[in-house]
Amino acid sequence: MATLEDRRKALLGRMGELGIRMDAIEDALDAPHSRDWEELATEREDDEVLEGLGAAGQAEVARIRAALRRIEKGEYGICVECGEKIAEERLDLVPDTPLCRTCAARAADR
Repeated sequence: MATLEDRRKALLGRMGELGIRMDAIEDALDAPHSRDWEELATEREDDEVLEGLGAAGQAEVARIRAALRRIEKGEYGICVECGEKIAEERLDLVPDTPLCRTCAARAADR
């Protein structure tokens, strides 16, 4: 079973990985584009994919920051919806989750 400190370190590590990835995405998006129309079309499609990856990375960073705040407040591992303890197995799989399995399933159904 992971300790709270283990989880905090893992969350910080993941946030660092995402920062590196998002910097690379930003660099790729800032790179000059081709003057060839066909290549430009492909590059624009690639840019759309990169923008989607960047947005997903930003959303994950926001979830990690929220999880780190819950750790600081002593609220980590407690469902923000129902107040029940979040199963260790769930935290192992989704360490930034604010919801227990039941509340997450309910949220997915909405």
